Amino acid sequence: MGRVTSRTPVLRIRGAAHSTRPDTVAAEEPLEIRLAGKALAVTMRTPGDDFDLVHGFLATEAVIGSADDVAGLRYCNSVDEDGRNTYNVVDVDLAPGVEPPDTALDRNFYTSSSCGVCGKASIDAIRTKTRHDVAGDAVRVPLPTLLALPDRLRAAQQVFDKTGGLHAAGLFTADGELVALREDVGRHNAVDKVVGDAVRDGRLPLAGHVLMVSGRASFELTQKAAMAGIPVLAAVSAPSSLAVELAADVGITLVGFLRGDGCNVYTRTERVVL
Repeated sequence: MGRVTSRTPVLRIRGAAHSTRPDTVAAEEPLEIRLAGKALAVTMRTPGDDFDLVHGFLATEAVIGSADDVAGLRYCNSVDEDGRNTYNVVDVDLAPGVEPPDTALDRNFYTSSSCGVCGKASIDAIRTKTRHDVAGDAVRVPLPTLLALPDRLRAAQQVFDKTGGLHAAGLFTADGELVALREDVGRHNAVDKVVGDAVRDGRLPLAGHVLMVSGRASFELTQKAAMAGIPVLAAVSAPSSLAVELAADVGITLVGFLRGDGCNVYTRTERVVL
């Protein structure tokens, strides 16, 4: 497997003090996802939990609905210049009867660590319909529980402590219990890894849960939450206008600027118990 972190020499400047020392940085490598040997997607990710990432990506893109839709997956023999497996290509076999996605030019899946939807041609192409009744979820989250989530997320970020360079996604119960946490250079990858963990464990839909993310709340993260059946999406930073619009459409409670003793609740405010 690829390394989650790597060491590199840096010139460290702190005021008048200058020194050369090794520093730990987050690893970033491409992962190519194939279906029956045919390339489907390439994403820049932090190595680790790759099978979770693949399951989560396929689920949030509506390719699969559960782990039963995957007949098998494996690392391909992609090698570096020294002939060693890079573990950067995963090939997936869909179960019989599961239709592969349409990968026409107006809907390609090539992504980067900064934006998971840059390659898609239009908003209409990415407004994937969820099969879960997110709007009907009766979950209620006490405000003190919600306000405690950023610190709980941060406390569980082991790789961030070493590098300061990773996004995190954490899945919590409505009582604030941490169910799963994943880190990645791409915020959308971190979410896919959390969702994929649930897919592989047979826990979809994730009704009654809160998805907490370390950065902003984008349209894509809101879509991924909807596809996984998550009723509450909270972020430490701002949401985008399309994220708010989509959250309102599908019935997600969208929380932004969750830090300290406050937050902004943009949609379905009745789920936050004041």
